[in-house]
Amino acid sequence: MTNAPVKKVPIHLQSSQNRLLIKNGRVVNEDGMEDADVYVEDGIIKQLGRNLIIPGGTRVIDATGKLVMPGGIDPHTHLELEMMGAKTADDFYTGTRAAVAGGTTTVIDFVLPQKGQSLIEAYNHWREKADNKVCCDYALHVGVTWWSPSVMKEMEQLCTEEYGINSFKMFMAYKDAWMLDDYQLYCAIETCKNLGALPMVHAENGHIIARNTEKLIAAGKTDPEGHELSRDEEVEAEAVNRACVIANQANSPLYIVHMMSKSAVRALEIARTRQRQPVYGETLAATVGTDGTHYRNACFRHAAGHVMSPPLRSDPSTPQAIVEALADDRLQLIGSDNCTFHEKHKALGKNDFSRIPNGVNGVEDRMAILWQKGVNTGAMDPCRFVAATSATAARVFNLWPRKGLVAAGSDADLLVWDPRLTRTISAASHAHAVDFNIFEGQNVVGGPQYVIVNGRVCLDDGDLRVVEGFGRFLKTPAFCPYVFSSEPKHHTVHHQEPHQLPESPRSHSPQRVTNGTPTHELNIVSKQMAGTTLSSGCSTPTGRKMREPGQRDLQNSTFSLSKELDAPENKPSVRVRNPPGGKSSGLW
Repeated sequence: MTNAPVKKVPIHLQSSQNRLLIKNGRVVNEDGMEDADVYVEDGIIKQLGRNLIIPGGTRVIDATGKLVMPGGIDPHTHLELEMMGAKTADDFYTGTRAAVAGGTTTVIDFVLPQKGQSLIEAYNHWREKADNKVCCDYALHVGVTWWSPSVMKEMEQLCTEEYGINSFKMFMAYKDAWMLDDYQLYCAIETCKNLGALPMVHAENGHIIARNTEKLIAAGKTDPEGHELSRDEEVEAEAVNRACVIANQANSPLYIVHMMSKSAVRALEIARTRQRQPVYGETLAATVGTDGTHYRNACFRHAAGHVMSPPLRSDPSTPQAIVEALADDRLQLIGSDNCTFHEKHKALGKNDFSRIPNGVNGVEDRMAILWQKGVNTGAMDPCRFVAATSATAARVFNLWPRKGLVAAGSDADLLVWDPRLTRTISAASHAHAVDFNIFEGQNVVGGPQYVIVNGRVCLDDGDLRVVEGFGRFLKTPAFCPYVFSSEPKHHTVHHQEPHQLPESPRSHSPQRVTNGTPTHELNIVSKQMAGTTLSSGCSTPTGRKMREPGQRDLQNSTFSLSKELDAPENKPSVRVRNPPGGKSSGLW
């Protein structure tokens, strides 16, 4: 039997399959917005502007009334991870598939060696698990879960061009598993500083957690609520302060992962007033999208499905306070900490909360949840949304300007974001492999209509078309200039009084923030977008919150997104002319 001849595709048709034009959209970067078309070829953004001259046969996506943004970068995932006697439901295929479905085009996962295991061996194992499965690009952090001279030597190897690692994670929790003591933590942070790598810390007091757990179980408190009771806000805040003290002694920058409470944010603000090097705070979609009241649910499956560390906080004012901190740059990034477990694995802790595998979903819903809770409520503008979901992560982990930016020369990782798109989050319809979703039943307004990964349309008008193994491993070079610049990037809050937050989670008001109606939310977004000039230059956001609905902005142009959306007869190519004396600055 002879093989059939391979049909060759003409070269001009091959290249046309790699060409894409996104027309009539509004490009949003972290530093401003502008009306511009985006031309993509061979996975790279080639041109940005109006009236572009492009080759024939190019696919065109009409983004009228939509936003064109950088693809999301999730700096914190755990895919195909084994922990606490279980393995995550999402592997590198289903996890990155879910990421793309939600608008995230790059994930950064964690290599977590077992105690005594070679860091290089663990790194190679993660690469073997991921390389042939990922649907989008990915990078890696490496955990330092034990300490010895050999670990220090392997950290140095990992920071070379051969391996491409520039961040290491240390745990102050998980006693007898991954936790380092303060001496070891100090040594690891010093080593990171010398290697030009960013130390990352899981900040909780592991010794206090261990003792509280013993006491609770002895008293018969074995249900999932015991998880939160064993590690309250004070336990997180103390560790945040201690991590900052150690980093300051080492004269090192620091990145604190998954900050979950108002107390932790307040501790970070106070610490920043003394830090010599920059400190970055990360929060999670789970933190802004739900709360710890679920731990008291009578259904074990429901309560255990929310167990993560640090835990969700029962204070119902926490989600909005965290959104405000993210909007005001008191926190800089939002990740997912996506670490999903099936019901049968969560059930391992049926009679002992300390045996419930820790982790929740979030990589798919991260961007929609922040848009809903942040942009739709007026807490942040679309530019700040881009900063929190992609641009800052690209800068901090030395992927900028290849990632996190819509500009000529950057990778064509793009979103066409529809601020009107509505959906109800549900495990029945999400792209994860797990059958539980902590955001179940929440309505969100705003989401990706198209997701482009390296120039390939992987979410096509809502139709998910990912390719297993399409993603690439991204090396992250050491001595990132954004982190290790000679001019420290202290945020304005470093030189101000710490932001006032409620002193105690027990003193909160019972009023809960609820979702607004789609019409109200769209009006807020429309007012925000109308607050920038539509000429060829970008406007620059102020970093302040948006105007309240109905408040007049004297610097605003006459453009209104809602009018554009509601008037299809308007020509999308019409541009606002500069008024006499020059265009508006776009500040609001």
